[in-house]
Amino acid sequence: MEKTAVDTAAHTDPELRGDVLRSIGALLPRVLKRELTDVPENACLFDDLGLTSAGTLELILELEESLDIQVDVEEIGEDDLRSVASLADFVAGHVITED
Repeated sequence: MEKTAVDTAAHTDPELRGDVLRSIGALLPRVLKRELTDVPENACLFDDLGLTSAGTLELILELEESLDIQVDVEEIGEDDLRSVASLADFVAGHVITED
């Protein structure tokens, strides 16, 4: 079986994106090791929330596990990590499917 990543712009599943957003909100306190009262979509992961590059990797791995998905991170860029919303868009658009 060949695995391919789904194109972000053309194939972002709104339901999956919503699941990713909810999971990010649930997982960030554990990854950051502190309580968060609110995680708005426009919150900057690094500046507002204090996420580190190691924390970003941990968050993506935790998202994969909690949602039972596999994410193609080969093309992840700085813009994809700017905010909670941009990370959710990236994850929802780069799920690896088995053909």
